[in-house]
Amino acid sequence: MAFAAFGSSNPQANAKPTKTGKFVIALLTPGLLYLGLFFLTPLISLIMVSLEAPDPNGYGYAEYVPALEFANYATVVQEYLPHIIRSFGYALTATVLALLISYPIAYFIGVKARAWPLLQKLMLTLVIAPFFISFLLRTLAWKQIFSNESWIVTTLQELHVLGPNDYVVGTPFMVIFGLTYNFIPFMTLPLYTSLERLDVRYLEAGADLYASPSKVFRKVTLPLSMPGIISGTLLTFIPIAGDYVNASGDFLGSSETAMMGNVIESNYLTINDYPAASAMSVLLMGVILILVSVYVKRSGTEDLL
Repeated sequence: MAFAAFGSSNPQANAKPTKTGKFVIALLTPGLLYLGLFFLTPLISLIMVSLEAPDPNGYGYAEYVPALEFANYATVVQEYLPHIIRSFGYALTATVLALLISYPIAYFIGVKARAWPLLQKLMLTLVIAPFFISFLLRTLAWKQIFSNESWIVTTLQELHVLGPNDYVVGTPFMVIFGLTYNFIPFMTLPLYTSLERLDVRYLEAGADLYASPSKVFRKVTLPLSMPGIISGTLLTFIPIAGDYVNASGDFLGSSETAMMGNVIESNYLTINDYPAASAMSVLLMGVILILVSVYVKRSGTEDLL
């Protein structure tokens, strides 16, 4: 009897899947198939292409064969190291600038404008409004605004801020400006979502305890808005690091400001060096994954991963 009781002490271990469990599996199956087909399969294909080697018997243009050419990664790092450093330098700078610009905007909309619902809705609309215009058109508009013949550049030249032969388009400043401008909404909206839920009674309590406004911000507002900061920086930094539009010579950049996205584009579409383009893509994803994991872990918000 004792052995029988012991053997049946955990009836759930031998229980068959219930109808609810089968229903949950049925709901998950389409999503898992979708991820496997449109995420895992292309990722595996990308890694396989990054390890290909030139076909020694190929007579066509840019023919490659399956191989395990791990030297492709060392080659792209050695050849395009300035582009890699430039990409993450631009991404970090633009993300920090977007945070510094977006936080006061989000704070005003989410906290200060609560007493004026119409103003709050209007400002939210203004934040979202750029999404109704093409990303490319907005970037081209800034190129025209800061072109060499524009009144802004000519005025700066007359004021001797710029030299007579100096220009703005094609410089690192212009690329970072374009990146910051285009991705500010991706920073502002998560910050607003976090700050909109902030209980202002905490701020009032800090003031009642004779804390200065700066100390209330550092000790109360900033920690409570940290989830929004983390989400906003991730949504901003990741796409900026792989961006190729703003740094392109056809838009705000030049050959001196090319980023990893431009290298991938040129190797794939122009040079037809598919292993190099794939190796750079895998390298970009790997570095971003490592940086994001370390950043989220250090910030204490692992649940966002």
